[in-house]
Amino acid sequence: MIRLIPLALTAWLAACGVDGPPVPPSQVEDEAAPRTGPVISGSVGMGVSRTF
Repeated sequence: MIRLIPLALTAWLAACGVDGPPVPPSQVEDEAAPRTGPVISGSVGMGVSRTF
């Protein structure tokens, strides 16, 4: 029973709006809309390792 208390507190905290106030779906859809146009992204790494 004592092990269920932290689980219950965690579930309660997760359900109480910790991530902020509610946001209307129209705002979420506008932010998640794909942007048009070319997108170039990435990363390059190079290195040399030598052990004597």
